Amino acid sequence: MSEYRFDGRVAVVTGAGRGIGRAYARLLGERGASVVVNDFGSSMEGDGTDAGPARKVVDEIVAAGGKAVADTNDVSTVEGATAIVDTAIAQFGRIDVVVNNAGIVRYAGMPDVELENVERHLAVHLLGSFNTSKAAFPHMIEQGYGRIIMTTSTGMLGLPNNLPYATAKAGLVGMTRSMKLAGEPYDIKTNLIAPAAMTRMAGGDEPPDDAPAVPGQPYMPSSAVAPMVAFLAHESCPVSGEIYTAGGGRFARLFIASTEGYVRPEGAPTVEDVADNWAAINDETGYYVPADLMSWSGSFLEHQFPQPADQAASS
Repeated sequence: MSEYRFDGRVAVVTGAGRGIGRAYARLLGERGASVVVNDFGSSMEGDGTDAGPARKVVDEIVAAGGKAVADTNDVSTVEGATAIVDTAIAQFGRIDVVVNNAGIVRYAGMPDVELENVERHLAVHLLGSFNTSKAAFPHMIEQGYGRIIMTTSTGMLGLPNNLPYATAKAGLVGMTRSMKLAGEPYDIKTNLIAPAAMTRMAGGDEPPDDAPAVPGQPYMPSSAVAPMVAFLAHESCPVSGEIYTAGGGRFARLFIASTEGYVRPEGAPTVEDVADNWAAINDETGYYVPADLMSWSGSFLEHQFPQPADQAASS
């Protein structure tokens, strides 16, 4: 089995001072990448700053024989995100990988959630990922290569008290699907990771790196997520625009699909048509996974452009 290396590659990992971001940065560094370890050093809610976490991870990477520099800029500002990418260019001469991992969480749900809470989540998770990706994209286009990993979450599937977090994480799916198409001519691949690990943002205590698994208890260290992110960051990654989950020793694909649904044979559809065919509309048998908007549109409207019988028979 060949080893997947990152020699000569330069990676930016945001939110890399703790938890899964630290695990990503350390694994990429161990595999030969030069790493910009970005962390604003805020609390879980996004308050305060601390340069210590980023510096500590850099020390760990360097002590293990790797190359890394610390960065404490704020991804939620255009200036901060641009400065992070500029650090990679100034220190290592290029930018090959961006892992958008920085995030916050302030639990709240309807009807009590405040607009400011939603806006802050969007600023860090969604716009922060946009800012760093936009700053890196011109460099990746020029060199004809790039890998971007967005951090979504299965939290987008919904909990009663996670509306701001779920909203921001779901927005990243649409952003990634659009960036996939923009990057295709330049071998820039953008994918999403939905990690599952015991971290402070997940409401738990991060297990030590050398902690053994305890029988009968969940074992979800950040290090168990990092291999998927490293593969998505590698030059051999075969996909773009996809969502992958990782944690606790399991890796899986999460995807958006459509049912075949119901088609009214002729005439104007009515509310009664919807009600009478509700089972068919929701029937998951024969679902399909659209590659992009045009792919979905072609399938959804296929009944309006029937093929001639001779063409249908030969296709």
